[in-house]
Amino acid sequence: MARILIHEPHPDVRILLEAIVRRAGHDPVGHGELANDDAPELMILEPASADGLAAAARLRRRLGDLPIICTSIEPPNGASNALRPIAYLVKPFRLGELEAAICSALAA
Repeated sequence: MARILIHEPHPDVRILLEAIVRRAGHDPVGHGELANDDAPELMILEPASADGLAAAARLRRRLGDLPIICTSIEPPNGASNALRPIAYLVKPFRLGELEAAICSALAA
C-alpha cells in the first residue's frame, strides 16, 4: 500500500480522488496531513492551483524522483510540464484511466 498525496483544491473532486486511491488499495493523504519529513510515494495534483504547483515544486526539489500525476481541466502548460508528470489527465477522464496511471506510476 502506497501513500498518495492528493493536492486538489475542490473538495468534491478531492473526495472522488480519495475514493479511487482507496479502491486501488492505497492510502490517500492530504497536503496538510504530511509532516515536513514525510515522503509520499506518489502525488496527484491539480496544476491549475498555484498552491498545488508550489507544493509540487517543493516536493520535487526534496524528492527528485517523486512521480506526479496531473489531473486538470486545463491542458498542460510550461509550469505543469516542468514537473515532468508521469501522466496528465484532462478532466473529465475515465476513472480507469486514473487507476491505470496510479498503477503505472507506482510500478516505475
